[in-house]
Amino acid sequence: MVKDNDNKTWIQIAGNKPIPLAVGSKDEADAYHKAEDLVNKVWGQYNPKYKANFSSAEIMAMVAFKFAWLYLGSKETNDAVGEYLKQFEQKLDEIVVKL
Repeated sequence: MVKDNDNKTWIQIAGNKPIPLAVGSKDEADAYHKAEDLVNKVWGQYNPKYKANFSSAEIMAMVAFKFAWLYLGSKETNDAVGEYLKQFEQKLDEIVVKL
């Protein structure tokens, strides 16, 4: 693997050639590597299971779909929590105004 520097980090997904990514901080580079690890983990689970019947591109499409599905579920949960907090804040404001 290619070493990181102050402005660039490298990720390698599913055994493909390393990809350079511009980064603004070490924290950002660390986050990219966590994401890289997660994708490679799911790839490692799916590839042996499906490689007899699907191409690498199709398996990567399954991996991408899994992450999109998880993102959607997380976004819906966050949106619901945000709406709840908004309503809570409005009720709290009403209580404070009455005092």
